[in-house]
Amino acid sequence: MAKVFCDFRFLLLVAAGIFIYIQMRLFATQSGYADRLAAAIEAENHCTSQMRSLIDQISLQQGRIVALEEERKRRDQECGQMKSLVQDLERKDLQRLTDKMQVPVAAVVIIACNRADYLERTINSVLKHQRPISSRFPLFVSQDGSNPDVKSTALNYDQLSYMQHLDFEPVQTERPGELIAYYKIARHYKWALDQLFYKHNFSRVIILEDDMDIAPDFFDYFEAAATLLDKDKSIMAVSSWNDNGQKQFVHDPYELYRSDFFPGLGWMLARSIWDELSPKWPRAYWDDWLRLKENHKGRQFIRPEVCRTYNFGEHGSSLGQFFKQYLEPIKLNDVKVNWRSMDLSYLLEDKYSMHFSNTVKKATPVYGAGVVLKAYNIDGDVRIKYRDQSDFENIARQFGIFQEWKDGIPRTAYKGVVVFRHQTSRRIFLIGPESLKLLQIEES
Repeated sequence: MAKVFCDFRFLLLVAAGIFIYIQMRLFATQSGYADRLAAAIEAENHCTSQMRSLIDQISLQQGRIVALEEERKRRDQECGQMKSLVQDLERKDLQRLTDKMQVPVAAVVIIACNRADYLERTINSVLKHQRPISSRFPLFVSQDGSNPDVKSTALNYDQLSYMQHLDFEPVQTERPGELIAYYKIARHYKWALDQLFYKHNFSRVIILEDDMDIAPDFFDYFEAAATLLDKDKSIMAVSSWNDNGQKQFVHDPYELYRSDFFPGLGWMLARSIWDELSPKWPRAYWDDWLRLKENHKGRQFIRPEVCRTYNFGEHGSSLGQFFKQYLEPIKLNDVKVNWRSMDLSYLLEDKYSMHFSNTVKKATPVYGAGVVLKAYNIDGDVRIKYRDQSDFENIARQFGIFQEWKDGIPRTAYKGVVVFRHQTSRRIFLIGPESLKLLQIEES
């Protein structure tokens, strides 16, 4: 019996040991699984965090894409509105012109770029004299570029039509150091004149710049000159400007001249001339290009003695060149001349040479040194002969007039003769070496 009891206890001990071993293995296995589970949970949490971060980045990018798309739509809408505005303004302008029974004498275009204050002054000066005759001289402003102040200034006026030249083509200058502005200006002029002659179908155009005041008889002058321009094909253009129009060199507001030198600065040309010039228009320096003999081909320009425009633009593309000496002292005509009552037929080619020759012939010749003093001491008109360009420049310097030549022609000259007043109504004629022969005047 005792032996059986001992065996039973041994079996219990063995069973207890086995149980304890199994529990220890189970605990170890559970601990391993717990560690793996914790690692899996941690990995899952990290993955979830990364997914959320990626989702946030995607959402942010989607937000930016949506914002950019909205910005594009907004800009497209603005462009559409601007296009509609331009078309509406053009329709209104054409409707205004159609509604008028009177055929326009000429379109008037103010060439502008980035000087809003200058433009406003010019527009006000033009409208002061243009309003009563707006149907005969419809007004346009042509802006080169997108300066917002210039655009806003132009659109503030219902009495004019606005045109905008947007040119994004890069400019390649022909020589190092040249100002790009002169190339941009030439492009703008061509575009504006093409628009007015070929799109709007005007027969004549008057070109002003955005830094000009005009005289009270500006439009009457051009209306009278339009007849000359149509009748006489030897007249290339009509200008309101005299390069030697400073106060001390002018006297008679009724006097007009023919000139071989293109004056510019407020001028009118006909469509027939533009048909010739437009296809070969220069890349830059268009005004000096017009002064070349190969382009004006012996044709001449009508100019007044007293200017009908005043250039107040001290600051601009020319950087104020010559302003203080030559532009600021210009005399702007203040006499309301009745041009309709005047017979201007003396300016026609078949009459003018004789008319001018008779005037020069009556002038007293002056020779030798001290010509300024000699001219001052003579009553009546005086003529002084120069030998060549250098001699002309020396005499012109003494009087204070423009010395510049272009392609062999002095500023304002007709057949080599430059005429200006000297302190009184006395006229000074500077006579070229071939001038008397061209005017059929025998030398005394």
